[in-house]
Amino acid sequence: MRECRIRECREEDLDLLERQMPSPGRTRRHAARFERQQRDLSTFLVAWSDGIPVGTAQILWQGCTAPEVGERFPGCPELNGLGVWPPRLRSRGIGTAIIRAAETRVRRRGHDLMGLGVDDRNPRAAALYLRLGYRDNDCRYLDRYHYLDDDGSRHEVADPCRFLTKRLTGQAG
Repeated sequence: MRECRIRECREEDLDLLERQMPSPGRTRRHAARFERQQRDLSTFLVAWSDGIPVGTAQILWQGCTAPEVGERFPGCPELNGLGVWPPRLRSRGIGTAIIRAAETRVRRRGHDLMGLGVDDRNPRAAALYLRLGYRDNDCRYLDRYHYLDDDGSRHEVADPCRFLTKRLTGQAG
């Protein structure tokens, strides 16, 4: 794989994103993220390699929606939904590149703290975040979301997570 480049999602990217990194069931995850970006609620980042999307994440500018997190870290932008696809491309620096690009954008908007949630069942992601300087603040919460399966049935999910943060002051950007 050649070097990846990170940029904000464009409307014309949505069909290719859906083909290369399919949303589960009928969720239309990429279109929903793009729509939030259009309303300036988020920045939807896409990692590209050789013209193919290989990773995504979004910066939620209003922070994590979990009340436990919002109370402790009001106004803290959250990096959300980091993913690298296909799985064989993981551990090649794509996730790190997306995180670094997000940190730069957060700093440029005048924030000195960025957070992200990590599912308790994802120790690999937790190890990456800790290695990149994110701190465990003992802030636990349930990440609540839903998705529509292929039959259109709605499924509610509540994943146990912890919220990690990183001070961005003093970093080049």
